Amino acid sequence: MDLHTLVALTTGITLLTLVLAVLGLHAYAAGRGRQAELVERLSSTGQIPMTGRRRRLRTLDRRLRRTALGRRLELRLAATGLDITPGEFFACMLAAVAALWLVGEATLAPFFGPLAGLLGVWAAWQFLAWQRQKRIERFINQLPELARILANATQAGLALRTAIGLAAEELEAPAGEELAKVADQLAIGHSMDDALGDLADRLPSRELVVLVTTLVLSNRAGGQVVGALRNLTETLEERKETRREIRTQLSQVTMTSYAVPVLGTGALFLMNGVKEGALDRMTGSAIGQACVIVAFAMYAVGFVLIRRMSRIDV
Repeated sequence: MDLHTLVALTTGITLLTLVLAVLGLHAYAAGRGRQAELVERLSSTGQIPMTGRRRRLRTLDRRLRRTALGRRLELRLAATGLDITPGEFFACMLAAVAALWLVGEATLAPFFGPLAGLLGVWAAWQFLAWQRQKRIERFINQLPELARILANATQAGLALRTAIGLAAEELEAPAGEELAKVADQLAIGHSMDDALGDLADRLPSRELVVLVTTLVLSNRAGGQVVGALRNLTETLEERKETRREIRTQLSQVTMTSYAVPVLGTGALFLMNGVKEGALDRMTGSAIGQACVIVAFAMYAVGFVLIRRMSRIDV
């Protein structure tokens, strides 16, 4: 092969490489653009949080979302409004369980390590339930204002879809965020029934079900939606005050439900502090372990019963 042929071959290979590099960069840029559009669309429908925070543990999160537990956890996190992925929450829960396990073994006895770990799992799910309930309560407190805005907008001649978008801009979180999800779902072709039904599933409450039912029926059959929303606004205001009074009256009972298991756990630390190694000897036999498990079960039953008896549905 002469020098001229070698130069031509090298030039051709170089040009081909440059062309393939340009095509690769173009495909990469197009893929990144489609990914950004997909993330924005999913974020607008509430399926993934739309934040600029860098996500950690992506591999764990991706694998966890494929399981039934991960999908259930994802729905719970979406209802709480927390800016955390299922993988991040699962990792934090495992770290908390390991820490409580070690603390239980070190401060009480080796037998209490697994019990403390189970307590960590229960506390993590209770934390999600508490966050979800707090978000629901905040949303319920905003329902009278929401009904008032919808009534004013529809009275001014705006369509219900437009009124929902206006309410999403006017109201603060969580009502503004949830209505923005409804407006985005309507914008991409979801029906009014499905969008409002998803809202009621995310934040279940009697007040919201009444509002959703009123809006759905008015959207289907027409009618005096303004008058219905006006009456609903007054009813929601009255229920809001009633719920506040009931919560104030039952605050002492709520504290009692938490004090019962705390006193029982404190008694274990007191017993072990008075006589070091007493819990080791007590849990060294099967009878002692059974008594501890029965005692914890009774504390749990007492906690649940007090909470049940103090629950008043309005």
